[in-house]
Amino acid sequence: MLHIEHVSKDMGEFTLKDISLEVPQGEYVVIIGPTGAGKTILLETVAGIYQPESGRVCLRGRDITHEEPRNRNICMVYQDYMLFPHLSVHDNISFGLRNRKLEKPEIERRVEESAALLGISHLLHRCPDTLSGGEQQRAAIARAIVMEPSVLLLDEPLSALDGRTREALRKELQRLHDAMDITVLHITHNFEEVFSLADRVAVMNHGEIVQVGAPDEVFRKPNCEFIADFVGVENLFKGMCRLDNGNAVIETEALCLVSTTCSRDGEVFVSIRPEDIMVSRAKPEISAQNVFSGKVTESVDAGMVMRVVVDAGLPFVVTLTRQAYQDLDIKEGDPVYILFKAASVHVF
Repeated sequence: MLHIEHVSKDMGEFTLKDISLEVPQGEYVVIIGPTGAGKTILLETVAGIYQPESGRVCLRGRDITHEEPRNRNICMVYQDYMLFPHLSVHDNISFGLRNRKLEKPEIERRVEESAALLGISHLLHRCPDTLSGGEQQRAAIARAIVMEPSVLLLDEPLSALDGRTREALRKELQRLHDAMDITVLHITHNFEEVFSLADRVAVMNHGEIVQVGAPDEVFRKPNCEFIADFVGVENLFKGMCRLDNGNAVIETEALCLVSTTCSRDGEVFVSIRPEDIMVSRAKPEISAQNVFSGKVTESVDAGMVMRVVVDAGLPFVVTLTRQAYQDLDIKEGDPVYILFKAASVHVF
């Protein structure tokens, strides 16, 4: 169990402000946020590179706040590999083990195992400058996991790689985590990595953690306007909420929306995911609390899906499968109806 308790650190341009985060053993936590949010400082504080000005870091019940980095059994991998250019892949991987003065047979066993896990056994004799970017990052990860760390810290480890290599290495990270049950904190700007790797995601802004939860929870139910904007929530509107017979009615500048997810009066933001909105050429016969007439103003081919914008007083972005779009046979300027459940109107 990793406990980060009320940690603060001021480095001028970058800060941590009363950060608290609890990470159970074996959990994979992905940290996202804009540049300058304090993500890397947080990892480096956990690693011991920086000492917090207040708060503490505990690992498995032991306070490691003032422990030297080498005594924490925490390893960190950066996006730029940071391999020793004058050492072979073998010697890069074994470097930490040799510093721990392990017996040579044990070193060799661990190096061979970690290299095999990352699929680089055939590269052990090579120097880093002869490797591809993906091979170098595999070597950097092998150098970390060979130490059998209690916590593995990853600072945008895939961002410098091409798309195909990034996808392959992402799957390797997933497989390694499943095989080793290792605790991971992973910084990324890639939302695909969030959904494919994370048990939970933590969102940071201005040195603070503003929301923690399962990826689907954070992306579908952001708790503030900043997160909604950052994760790309569409159909985000501002309004005044009033409670009415167990439901919430949100009066926007053009429409009244009904929600079952709000329990307070006053000014709120609402969001409706594009995939939660249905489109019909005729007025729906089913009884839905949110049914509006509008006009198609834009249709965009987004590859696997079609993105349709419907002006119903507010501009609603709707995601349709290609088959559904073809069946509707709609084009720009056509009148349509949109409908969505009250439970799909998320309020924050």
